[in-house]
Amino acid sequence: MPEAERRWNQDKGEYKKAQAIMIEILELDPDRLDYANSGNSSHEFDYAIVVDRIASQCGIPPTDYKFSSGPIIKSAGQESQSAKVNLKGIDVTTFTRFLSTIQLRWANLQCTRVKLNKKKGLPDVWDVDLDFKYYY
Repeated sequence: MPEAERRWNQDKGEYKKAQAIMIEILELDPDRLDYANSGNSSHEFDYAIVVDRIASQCGIPPTDYKFSSGPIIKSAGQESQSAKVNLKGIDVTTFTRFLSTIQLRWANLQCTRVKLNKKKGLPDVWDVDLDFKYYY
């Protein structure tokens, strides 16, 4: 009985921590709840829509990025899709905002590679190559 009570109290504590994090996420990004309630399935994930939306939110004009995505691949019972995103002539703050926003919004999206190339003679201007993989 004492062990069961200890585990119960531990579980309650973990739930309270998780609840605080969930509330914080909803305060920072209330659109997540609307998306979750919309009935969209994860198979509706589309790199074109996602990259365009997040780039726009981050103030990256369409002329400063490009992307390409591969086909959906099934391996070991898991479906995934890879993509490459290139951001041109952006500052580090904009890049980190783009990366954190896209990964916060899409939990099944992983950035698998980041390559930063500094523009010579400019203090904070970079070309960024990103590889992503989305798991369905």
